Amino acid sequence: MFVTFEGLDGSGKSTQAELLREALQSEGREVVGTREPGGTDFGERVRELLLHGDELTPWAEAALFASARAELVERVIRPALEGGADVVCDRYIDSSLAYQGLARCLGVDRVLELNFQATRGLLPDRTFLILLEPDESARRAGDEPDRIEREGGEFRSSVDKAYRELASMFPKRVVALDGSKPARELAIEIRGQLRDLS
Repeated sequence: MFVTFEGLDGSGKSTQAELLREALQSEGREVVGTREPGGTDFGERVRELLLHGDELTPWAEAALFASARAELVERVIRPALEGGADVVCDRYIDSSLAYQGLARCLGVDRVLELNFQATRGLLPDRTFLILLEPDESARRAGDEPDRIEREGGEFRSSVDKAYRELASMFPKRVVALDGSKPARELAIEIRGQLRDLS
């Protein structure tokens, strides 16, 4: 199965991705854990540009995310799935739909089409959206914001709203969860949600 985690920085999505990877491995499953942008040499270089580089236009930003994603799918995700492994990814297409499609007003359909081409239509079996109030996620994220986080509270609130909209647009795939719950409690809830897939 292919499972992704989404949410604002500081929401706990990376923690949950790691906890799920560990839980699946403890059951004797082969699991590949990865992240976006990143997961390949090229993707990590793109990550540096996106998170620590200069200001970018919205379409340049969307295209860079899509190019890193294309490489990750071809080099890591698709081969792992074809080899019978589970894949757990920290961020994926829904990040681009939320940040660039909705919050940067490029349009969900246009950004989805770009990413459909880049990934040859590979969507996750399940996406867990960890919801946390924007102020709390900013507090948790810490003192060293990246280029996108530096855009401040208004943009963070726009992304939060965008994610909530995506959960209602794709209710069969996207499962919204309360990020204020204790991490271990949330991890148990996530594992329960996946029983039908595994």
